[in-house]
Amino acid sequence: MSQSQPFLARVANGSLVIQILVGIIAGVALAVISPSSALSVSFLGGLFVAALKAVAPILVFILVASSIANQKKGTHTNMKPIIFLYLLGTLLAAFTAVAMSFLFPTTLTLVTNTTSIAPPEGIAQVINSLFFKIVDNPINALMTGNFIGILAWAIALGFSLHQASDATKQVFQDMSDGVTLIVRFIIRLAPIGIFGLVAHTFAQTGFNALLGYAHLLAVLLGSMAIIALVVNPIIVFAKIKSNPYPLVFRCIRESGITAFFTRSSAANIPVNMKLCKDLDLHEDTYSVSIPLGATINMGGAAITITVLTLAAVHTLGIEVDLATAVLLSVVAAVSACGASGVAGGSLLLIPLAASLFGIPNEVAMQVVAVGFIIGVIQDSAETALNSSTDVVFTAAACLAAERKQAKVLLQKS
Repeated sequence: MSQSQPFLARVANGSLVIQILVGIIAGVALAVISPSSALSVSFLGGLFVAALKAVAPILVFILVASSIANQKKGTHTNMKPIIFLYLLGTLLAAFTAVAMSFLFPTTLTLVTNTTSIAPPEGIAQVINSLFFKIVDNPINALMTGNFIGILAWAIALGFSLHQASDATKQVFQDMSDGVTLIVRFIIRLAPIGIFGLVAHTFAQTGFNALLGYAHLLAVLLGSMAIIALVVNPIIVFAKIKSNPYPLVFRCIRESGITAFFTRSSAANIPVNMKLCKDLDLHEDTYSVSIPLGATINMGGAAITITVLTLAAVHTLGIEVDLATAVLLSVVAAVSACGASGVAGGSLLLIPLAASLFGIPNEVAMQVVAVGFIIGVIQDSAETALNSSTDVVFTAAACLAAERKQAKVLLQKS
């Protein structure tokens, strides 16, 4: 026992990123050597994702309510610049996807099977859904993972507790610390969970079904890479006036990799919260901005909607002028902000965007079916971009505010 304790301690205190990479390599190796064994360990990945999804709603609710309740007067949370960055990033992602789709036009061999899930009929329906999620029953919001509703109730409760006694506020702070401790434990299990997810993915698909859509995937992943490695760094540099890549690469490494394999922005909220804490960001800011980003910062979704819609347009030989392309970008960006509130995510918003070009719903739903075929890669990359960008923009706004405050103090001195 005396020898096992130091080993366990070393594992617990070791680099999580290195352990995750080991889990990825082990998962791929197991899938290649013994696919049946790989499928049998898939429950490890399912347990990990389920644990993250279970803890995320209560983490957001308690952390936001506690943070606002214990907030001292005059404290600035930097939420306005973060929301602006979220919206700007999503719109630029849509513009980038339009440019890539015109530079490398894609045509599809449309499949015959269609999904039975009904897509939203228009932007009004998406926005209407978001508003109703704000006033959702708090218990139902927690049970269903409705983070818009959870945020609304947590903010309302937090402000209401401003007048509460110090003892009551301390109870919420202690609960926040307790839930955070649980989250740390779950995140330490990430290498085991990702090992199960990777083994299952490679054993089940082998990615053979994706070869026929290599060009489409190249346009999608290329657009996402441009946003992650070019556009986002430019935005961050404009905010912090220093080299953005150390921050960008750390967020991709510690948030994006996990999000890629969990394929869930909601499940990655605890991971992002821990990363923000490690970056020493303002808790009053990231406790709100991270769950909000998981619902409205959807650059990856905007890219998916735009690229697949324009693939349908090119397949049908429809001419697209500049004004329509710009309109598509705006529609994709607005729709993407509501993607998390629609069953099936960003793919089911494709018919909405396709309607701009008069593409019938039957054809648009065939494009959705293509999206499901490539989803093992598309959805993973989309989630990785969305989730890592939440931390990138939150950190950029916080660092810019600190830089501005230091400049003011320097001028006064």
